[in-house]
Amino acid sequence: MNNMPTITKNLLIINILMFAGRYVASLYGIDLDNLLGLHFFLASDFRWYQFFTYMFMHGGLEHIFFNMFAVWMFGRVVENTMGPRRFLFYYLTCGLGAGLMQEGVQYVSFLTQGLGSYEQVSLSGVTVEMAEYLNRWTTVGASGAVYGILLAFGMTYPEERIFIFPFPFPIKAKYFVCGYAVIELLSALSRSNDGVAHFAHLGGMLFGLLLILYWRNHGGGRSGSGYGGYSYYDRDSGSNGWRQWFSGIFRRQKSSHTTQRNGGKYTQDMNYRQQQKEHEEEINHILDKVKRNGYNGLTEEEKKRLFDFSQKK
Repeated sequence: MNNMPTITKNLLIINILMFAGRYVASLYGIDLDNLLGLHFFLASDFRWYQFFTYMFMHGGLEHIFFNMFAVWMFGRVVENTMGPRRFLFYYLTCGLGAGLMQEGVQYVSFLTQGLGSYEQVSLSGVTVEMAEYLNRWTTVGASGAVYGILLAFGMTYPEERIFIFPFPFPIKAKYFVCGYAVIELLSALSRSNDGVAHFAHLGGMLFGLLLILYWRNHGGGRSGSGYGGYSYYDRDSGSNGWRQWFSGIFRRQKSSHTTQRNGGKYTQDMNYRQQQKEHEEEINHILDKVKRNGYNGLTEEEKKRLFDFSQKK
């Protein structure tokens, strides 16, 4: 735990504490799922803060185990690449996006079923008031944010090979992420009543993709304009690649303005650009090594250099 990045470690701790608190609260007759879970926005128990609190609640041991395992496995790598502050922002954005997607899907269901014209609904032969029925539309779990992490990992290290049970062979990260997305989409369209918010998972991936593309398109690359450039010359194809533009997320924006009237200022700009070039070459070398051998293939010094570089944002 001491070598785990700050945000990843704290996310694990908070989720575990909330899961334990959920059990303790139930002993006193308090339903934290009802208080902190995300309700349908037309339900009487809906509160705006639930868009954030719901992602720290989980419905069972298996639910929290697999989510936190994914945070531990992939989140620490993504955080070391993004940096802690940007990783936290990314995580919460994906979780919020998942919640918004779930609310939208529930609203479509509400309209298509014409529930607004009914005062009661029958569930397994039992009549339930519509207000109570809508309050049962509750979503909990960090799965949306976790799927955003999976997407970021796949876009950052697309060629990284990982083992997924029960397959006896490694799968490239890009195929792993695409496969998960297809499975979730098919599951969502099948309308199976499995109690899993498949559209929320897709929402987390969608908002993660939009955020990454926003950072990419507003990056300055080699020209130095924008924020967090992603310029990268792929030596194999001679074109821009995913990994390097993603590494530009934690690169500071550089000014494209140079004042030639002041010799000292011009010299400082030249020195600054030279330092930035050296830093970029160093981080590119480390990321190339991660791509070939995986994050665990780095030396302790290289891991430290990657982590220290991610802090300079």
